Amino acid sequence: MTAIAERPAVPTDSADAELAEVAALARSFFEKEVAPRREEFAAAGRPAREVYRRAGELGLLGMSIPEEFGGGGGDFRHEAVLFTEQVRAGDSSLQLGVHCGIVPHYILDYASDEKKREWLPKLCSGEYIGAIAMTEPGTGSDLQNISTRAVREGDEYVITGAKTFISNGANCDLLIIAAKTDPTAGARGISLLVAEVSDDTPGFHRGRVLHKIGQKGQDTAELMFDGLRVPAANILGAEGQGFIQLMQQLPQERLICGVAAAAQIDAAVTATVQYTKERKAFGRTLFDLQNTKFELAECATLGKVVSAFVDDALAKHLRGELDVPTAAMIKYWTTDRQFEVVDRCLQLFGGYGYMEEYPIARMFTDSRIARIYAGSNEVMKDLISRSL
Repeated sequence: MTAIAERPAVPTDSADAELAEVAALARSFFEKEVAPRREEFAAAGRPAREVYRRAGELGLLGMSIPEEFGGGGGDFRHEAVLFTEQVRAGDSSLQLGVHCGIVPHYILDYASDEKKREWLPKLCSGEYIGAIAMTEPGTGSDLQNISTRAVREGDEYVITGAKTFISNGANCDLLIIAAKTDPTAGARGISLLVAEVSDDTPGFHRGRVLHKIGQKGQDTAELMFDGLRVPAANILGAEGQGFIQLMQQLPQERLICGVAAAAQIDAAVTATVQYTKERKAFGRTLFDLQNTKFELAECATLGKVVSAFVDDALAKHLRGELDVPTAAMIKYWTTDRQFEVVDRCLQLFGGYGYMEEYPIARMFTDSRIARIYAGSNEVMKDLISRSL
């Protein structure tokens, strides 16, 4: 198995100015080039491809990928800044967590040097949009029991099966597929293969872009493989290493959920404080009412605790010390708090909180999935319990 790329050391305070510049650039990008197209993307069920290319032109994609492979040469803090600004801008259409925070790191850690040089620059430029296909109609979080098959035939693997709930599935050009290369070996029979795909790729079919209650502008699709042929050189690492690779990469995926949760809580509290200080009821602003003050005080406190937890986990991750149980704690607890805070904030908007024209309504529907994807929170608790 290819060794995981060494994580960089925790940056010093001298990096703060650079991170602030990244934040300003990302904020401008989302506010000017993405947020105004929110309704367009929601109606289409996917963002426009050129927006990824624009992000690539600005250097916002692949910031934690080494420069020799077309990336920014930074670390996960740069990605965290990007995800934070995206949430604060109210965008949920670009699935950058997958495109920047997940897919490139599988390539970086497990692909051959030749394939890294072939694929990573295209992901970092936005020429390719990345996706990873794990979930199947009958498995959900039970990755050990996937049924998609990859059979070796000479210098190729032939893939058959189906995946669902695939983020970036409708737009993707580079797809990591979790498949069984040995169906008799359980988790040890799973391998990860990379396919370059288009609408015309033989044996590859995009199904429905799924209609969701939230994140309507982010494409989530069904994918089918009916004899999809992938070069044997496209396997990540060796046969049978897929489940181990998934377990090694999932802590970063779950930390991304925590980063987004902290940002969403901050955005919800900020929007609600502003609204309640402007809205009048019973001759006073809503903020003047004791219940409002107490609710917001509690929500703001939860936000501080979530941020401290996430910051600590981020520092551990940069040192290579974020273990599976702690990542599971981050994912389950922060996303539970995210939905709790957004729900309580929506209540303070009254009837207007139920109207889609108010950002708090979109925060509510967008936040619900956070407790389900990247492994449901119930699965996270089970993982935590195994370490006790």
